[in-house]
Amino acid sequence: MNIAFCYESVLPARGGCETYISDLGRRLVADGHDVHLYACRWNESALPARMHFHLLPLVRGPRFLKPWRFSRLCRDALAGARHDVSIGFDKTFGLDVLYPQGGLHLASAAHNLRKFPSPFARGCVRLAKALDIAHWSFRAIERRQYVTGTPAAIIVNSRMVRDHFQQYWNIGPERLQVVHSAIDPGRFPEHDRPSRRHAVREQWGINPLACVGLLAAMNYRLKGLDPLLHALARLFTLSGVRKDSSSLRLVVAGNPKFHKYQRLARRLGIDRQVSFVGHSAEMRNAYFAADFLVHPTFYDPCSLVVLEALACGLPVITTQYNGARELFTDGKEGFVIADPHDHERLADCLGKMLDRERRQAMAQAARRAAERWTFEDHYRKLLQVFQAVAARKQAA
Repeated sequence: MNIAFCYESVLPARGGCETYISDLGRRLVADGHDVHLYACRWNESALPARMHFHLLPLVRGPRFLKPWRFSRLCRDALAGARHDVSIGFDKTFGLDVLYPQGGLHLASAAHNLRKFPSPFARGCVRLAKALDIAHWSFRAIERRQYVTGTPAAIIVNSRMVRDHFQQYWNIGPERLQVVHSAIDPGRFPEHDRPSRRHAVREQWGINPLACVGLLAAMNYRLKGLDPLLHALARLFTLSGVRKDSSSLRLVVAGNPKFHKYQRLARRLGIDRQVSFVGHSAEMRNAYFAADFLVHPTFYDPCSLVVLEALACGLPVITTQYNGARELFTDGKEGFVIADPHDHERLADCLGKMLDRERRQAMAQAARRAAERWTFEDHYRKLLQVFQAVAARKQAA
């Protein structure tokens, strides 16, 4: 098939959807498909060698107009092309397949309010959102994508997102295809895991015997770093866990702008138990150095970092607001908490990870779970959708 991807910026080192586009493109190219990327910028060295690139003008102007402008750039660029199927991964319209990797804007906005523990603060933010032109613009583009525009095939990456389509746009499951997210496990070869683990821990100044929890994120607030630090402080204060170099350590990787949270850790008296390492160019080093992933997110349609952690044999602590919770069993491969602000419950889960035997059993279960949710199975399901869409286009 001749397949077109449309995404404004594809820099796989940033993770998330951009890494996923690279993985999917590489697998399609390996299968002999002709894959084209329409984007304003990309890192060609991190993408398949046989992918075709189409440069679109940089989208300038206010944030609330950028998705509209990028959609129109894609529409104009695709008008003279003869692709069997075109795919959009974000706020784009007029394409054959819509695959909102980031979920629905309306769901994201509602979940973002949960970051604020105070009802008063939530009310203030809700009022500000009601006056935010970007919120109304993104709501309008979603309506254009899914309600008033030309009907497109819709793929969602979790049942949670499927339910959000029903809740916010009254779109039933018959219009949606659930294909859970997946990652390419080939990015995490384990032949040199022990040496990498030792080297990275030495670089970060972490005792080889310490139990290390990893939080990997760019948006620390949305991913629950604030309540995580409070839960960690609660664990040391109320549970009698020792604050020594061989005890529990938290590594925070991702966004280099962490100084606000560094100050919070200092105020909570846990600054020696938390290592802020910033950007990690090679994420598998961070996974291999850790013993478990902690991801107390307020919203994730289906977190790729959870899938990567499972593939690396790491038990996972996450929340009910993460579609990736559907891929493992609470208490078996990790823990699912109801509310990131529940410091007591989160501290209890952290404390359970200190049990070496329990952690090792969960690590083995995590590897088995990752083997069940293979990228190959994910790819085959996507391909069926693409082929069905292409057949309908040809028949029309």
